[in-house]
Amino acid sequence: MPPRYFKNDAPLARRGRSATCQKVKALLTPCADPRRQLEASLTRLVNDNPPAKCALGGGLFHGPVSVAYTFLVLQQLYPDLVIEDHGLGTWSSAYLKYAQDHIQSYPGPRIGKCGIMDDIMCLLAIGAASSKDKDMAANLCDYSAEVLDPGSENEFLYGRAGYLYLLRLIKASFMDDPETLQLITDTQEDVIDAILDSPRPWKWHGKVYIGAIHGAIGIITQIVLTNPKKYAEKLEAELAVLLTYQYESGNFPSSVPPERDRLVQVCHGAPGVVISLESIREYFPTLKEKIEKAIAKGRECILERGLLTKEPCLCHGINGNALALPDAEFDHFLTYTTGHEIKSMEKDGMLEKSSAPESLFGGEAGRAWTWAVADKGLDKRILGYNDL
Repeated sequence: MPPRYFKNDAPLARRGRSATCQKVKALLTPCADPRRQLEASLTRLVNDNPPAKCALGGGLFHGPVSVAYTFLVLQQLYPDLVIEDHGLGTWSSAYLKYAQDHIQSYPGPRIGKCGIMDDIMCLLAIGAASSKDKDMAANLCDYSAEVLDPGSENEFLYGRAGYLYLLRLIKASFMDDPETLQLITDTQEDVIDAILDSPRPWKWHGKVYIGAIHGAIGIITQIVLTNPKKYAEKLEAELAVLLTYQYESGNFPSSVPPERDRLVQVCHGAPGVVISLESIREYFPTLKEKIEKAIAKGRECILERGLLTKEPCLCHGINGNALALPDAEFDHFLTYTTGHEIKSMEKDGMLEKSSAPESLFGGEAGRAWTWAVADKGLDKRILGYNDL
């Protein structure tokens, strides 16, 4: 088993936002042209993990639906990009079709399993958003019965916070449909009210988590991004308490009471908290100084311990950690996520391979997303979490 991370002691890569690339002395990997790396990443994705090779299940987190969603979003950014003779929209449709062809094998939303991991809900959300299908939107809203059941929890991956992301995904497609828009808004408010009425601290499987995927910062982020004007003030005290949990190192504990300062990744630790804070900080003006301090300290920890040996990805890898950093450091981290560098890490026994190599949160699709962020100069957000 390789160590958890390797030392960040190479000079910063300097490549800017153009295809012009300056090699940095002593840096193992030459600075990378993000557009070329995006195309290489997508080419690997469709060749190494074609639809039929993807393990079924996983919603937006992993599996064919997560890949389809990635292609769908990238197609809007790169309408003319062709990968292996097909446009990105065609690839999105191919992965979606594979998931839909096996729809009978999915258990469907149920109490306690109704976040972004549910394929049926994700397929409805993608379908409603892309085709403006009001019936699909209504069907997604109907699943609020499972989401609102007292047996469902509040976190992002399996719970109510993840459902809020799916509702935001469809809402933008119905701004000119007052009836459907009102249905979506009412559903959002019902879910948020259920979360806010839940006993504190929020728990998942009996444990008080802090991070983006299972914990309080993920719940707060999804609520605030859904309706900041109505709910940010109500969550200010909650966020202020969360900020006090930060270790002296700059990291955040996975759960409280705090255990060993160990994990530095999006799902548990400073990266997920920093990325979340960056997307909601404007709605908490009275916490401005505390948030800025937390972000700065968190970034110090990420720079020191964030070059992880897990296969580069969004959830628990270098790509997700990179999104928490300023431009120069972001670019530097991405130089460790090229196909060449990943092969070198594997050859040196420094790579813990992903169990979902195709996926948005655990594999190649997420790497492609971060190259698009670098290429287009997008806000550093996690696709499927706080990009909407």
